[in-house]
Amino acid sequence: MNGESQPISLDIQDWSVTYTGWEKPVHAVKNCSLSVARGRIVGLVGESGSGKSTLLMSIPKLLPAGTVTSGRIYCAGGEISRLSEDKINLWRWRRIALVPQGAMNSFTPHLTIERHISEVLRRHLGIPKRDCAQRAAELAAMAGLEKDVLYRYPHELSGGQKQRAALSAALACEPDFLLADEPTTALDVITQKGVLDTIASLVRERGMGLLLVTHDLPLAATVSDSLAVMKDGKLVEQGPSGEVSRSPRHLYAQKLVAAIRDMEGQWE
Repeated sequence: MNGESQPISLDIQDWSVTYTGWEKPVHAVKNCSLSVARGRIVGLVGESGSGKSTLLMSIPKLLPAGTVTSGRIYCAGGEISRLSEDKINLWRWRRIALVPQGAMNSFTPHLTIERHISEVLRRHLGIPKRDCAQRAAELAAMAGLEKDVLYRYPHELSGGQKQRAALSAALACEPDFLLADEPTTALDVITQKGVLDTIASLVRERGMGLLLVTHDLPLAATVSDSLAVMKDGKLVEQGPSGEVSRSPRHLYAQKLVAAIRDMEGQWE
């Protein structure tokens, strides 16, 4: 890959995140270490409140002001965890892009989808305005959207279309890594699978790395090369997807898998 003996990777080392401003500090992420290589998909799973989204959002430094972090994060060999806001902004979109939870919140209501994608192309790549429309159409098609969706406003799109539009924008700068925070939340089961399959397919085709945050372990296991299980801010288990989903070692992971099997059994 890229002619190098080692794949380009996103490496999180002994990473902790603490929210301040409360009566007591909230230790949301505790000494976590995780690696995502380009061309690989890592599913980060666990119950709500386990710290998954905090860990993901801390990578591009998108946490509230006053949040305290420690440890190190490296991307493609360069340390990004201590970069200033101006410098980390050069990494966002171009090297690390985000597909947010609830894509409606990432769109400006009075701008069309084409305008959203074009803004990314112009601002981060300097592409002339006259060339943006064609590139936006290519990106939309790549994410499984019809061309007419480009001329609609966010409120005119279904949930699945909004997630695909957010994916189009995230792909605009051809990043090395995608961060997907619960990208299928609030979607019906069929749409969930379609959106996630599209994301996984594009990651494979383009040789990107993907960190996928979800509470849905079975869904993550269908597309991920490896799984990391989070509990109370700690990574309690990591390993190949099939191994973790079939024979988890940690007690919490065992309970998580058992609960899922019980639920599935109720529908058999």
